[in-house]
Amino acid sequence: FCGRGGVAIACLKHGCEQRFHLPCVLRGRCLTQYYGSYRAFCSRHRPWQAIGRDPEPGTECLLCLEPVGQRKSIRTMGCPVCQHAWFHHSCSGTSLMLLLLVLQGHALRAGSSAFQCMLCRDKELFQAEMVRMGIHIPIR
Repeated sequence: FCGRGGVAIACLKHGCEQRFHLPCVLRGRCLTQYYGSYRAFCSRHRPWQAIGRDPEPGTECLLCLEPVGQRKSIRTMGCPVCQHAWFHHSCSGTSLMLLLLVLQGHALRAGSSAFQCMLCRDKELFQAEMVRMGIHIPIR
């Protein structure tokens, strides 16, 4: 993604030639999973969220209260249970990295006993989806 040498991470998909530096993961829209054995995926082979629909018109990001748009994308995340809790990358003019850091920070502070969807309060399926999307949730 950056064109420099010394690349250390390869996409897990068999036959994929994509390689990237760890700091380039977010800029390249890649995904890393930090549970079990460490896994990394390029933007073409990364897991997509298990949300079966797009956000409803007028849906706002729970972090910045701005509209998230009418289509799910690589730059949005949502709760797979209620499908009404949505977040996007452009909160306060920031990047996808801040979205992940905010969710990651929330998960680290709450731990597995309290990390849940901010709207429907589902814990089990919400945590499973966030882990699949690269959010580490410590066991407490």
